[in-house]
Amino acid sequence: MARTRSGAPPTFGEAELSELYAAHRLSLVRLAILLVDDLASAEDVVQDAFAAMAGRRGRLDNKAAALAYLRTSVVNGSRSALRRRRTARGYVAPHDAPPDGPEGTVVLAEEHREVYQALDHLAPRQREVLVLRYWSNLSEIEIAEALGISRGSVKSTASRALDALERILTQEGPR
Repeated sequence: MARTRSGAPPTFGEAELSELYAAHRLSLVRLAILLVDDLASAEDVVQDAFAAMAGRRGRLDNKAAALAYLRTSVVNGSRSALRRRRTARGYVAPHDAPPDGPEGTVVLAEEHREVYQALDHLAPRQREVLVLRYWSNLSEIEIAEALGISRGSVKSTASRALDALERILTQEGPR
């Protein structure tokens, strides 16, 4: 490998990245198409690979290493795209079945009242975590930030709170 006057390896700069893009983008898109079977997704995967590579500029010492990095990124990106696609296809959005007539509405309202009463029996932190998670639809990270606790504490608190809530609701009901 050639060295600069200072003895450091030459950097892989913007001009080399542009040249690599012009020379290999189409072959990488073809590779991605074979893996993801969708032109738009393939182009996204290749674009993401080049964007990641732009962040590594200066740390790749030659075009062969850069091209190997890009191919690996395209293969890994294609795998991720397929996993996301498979997950999206397997997801069935929950739908709330409307209650059956006025009786169903009354039963549902009674169940909600029992859950609200059971929440009063939980420790304050447990109640906060459940309310933020299930009523405010916050993620674990958002809850952790809001309460000033770790993500692990959010998970364990939620788990314990759900267990306690189940115990309260399966007994004679909240008092």
